[in-house]
Amino acid sequence: MKKIGLLPRIVIAIALGVAVGSVSPEWLIRVAATFNDIFSGFLSFAIPLIIIAFIAPGIGAMGRGAGKALGLTAGVAYASTIIAGVLAFLSATVLYPILLGSQASRAFENPEEALLGGYFGIEMTPVMGIMSALLLSFVLGIGISAFKNSVLQKGLEEFRTIIQKLIEKIIIPLLPIHIFGIFANMTQGGQVSAIINVFLLVFVMIIVLHVLYLVAIYSTAGALHSKNPFVMLKNMMPAYFTALGTQSSASTIPVTLEQSKKMGVREKTADFCIPLLANIHLAGSTITLVSCAMAVMLIQGETATFSQIFPFILMLGVTMIAAPGVPGGAVVASLGLLESMLGFSGAMTSLMLALYLAQDSLGTAANVTGDGAISSIVDRFTKRKVKGEAVTKAG
Repeated sequence: MKKIGLLPRIVIAIALGVAVGSVSPEWLIRVAATFNDIFSGFLSFAIPLIIIAFIAPGIGAMGRGAGKALGLTAGVAYASTIIAGVLAFLSATVLYPILLGSQASRAFENPEEALLGGYFGIEMTPVMGIMSALLLSFVLGIGISAFKNSVLQKGLEEFRTIIQKLIEKIIIPLLPIHIFGIFANMTQGGQVSAIINVFLLVFVMIIVLHVLYLVAIYSTAGALHSKNPFVMLKNMMPAYFTALGTQSSASTIPVTLEQSKKMGVREKTADFCIPLLANIHLAGSTITLVSCAMAVMLIQGETATFSQIFPFILMLGVTMIAAPGVPGGAVVASLGLLESMLGFSGAMTSLMLALYLAQDSLGTAANVTGDGAISSIVDRFTKRKVKGEAVTKAG
């Protein structure tokens, strides 16, 4: 199974879940539900650790960066992520009632009422709450940014490596089994057809939003450099398709770096921006997360408001800083926010995982392709400063 990518494994898990749920006796579904209860409990335990492991060392490392260039790059990346999330919210608000209205009305009002329970559960109490983990992460990150070669920074980076291994070696490999169980359970409850139809419609809308986002950000970069944005975008297609295969922004850095330079970004700017953006720019993933979250809320019978979603988007742009370079890392890092800010239950989280992971590669591809545009924008403003300094020195 290790040779099979995450997306094929998710598709296989969904198909097997539907097939098994259609013919299996109740006891087998309850066995799968028992695994899901234990796995969900472990996820709840791991979420505060994931938040601390990603946010604290990420903020600490950024604080020791290259001054104004770092601030400019981080600011443009964060603005891009927030705008992408708002675009997803507005599109979902307008289109979901039209596209998903009839499908959502066929779905269950409370997913947990239609699901069979497990035989037993294991209590795994998190070491702290979600908000406590977020606050502690900010305090530690801002604090260690003031020190050079901080021992605590090195310790947190080692802790992040441990959590990355936890996600890569345990959580991600077990997710297809978890998704198999939830779809088998939903099938026996008679709700799976409506859910899958919702998945397909959301999938199409997310692809369209990714395209619109990339056209918009490359139009901005093209206008600043007086270049054809579609030619610039064409130059980044090798990075896009590489990310589709790897499902990792970090693994795609060499290709993104090469294509950015071919697009005309100065070597110094590209070398600084691209590795940084691979960790902090997640506009494509934000579009996918917001779109999926609103779809799951609609299935639940809830209506997402801007006052709910906008703070979630703001926090999402920070929480996913230095998310692991493994498939599914962004959604795992966001689980705490889904629970604490949007009130997601265990069943809603399971649906969110399945819906997001089926489209994870598309979000990653949009992320890395957008990195090229942002590096070009940063290059435009830093180039002006360099020229000004050169004139001053010559005078």
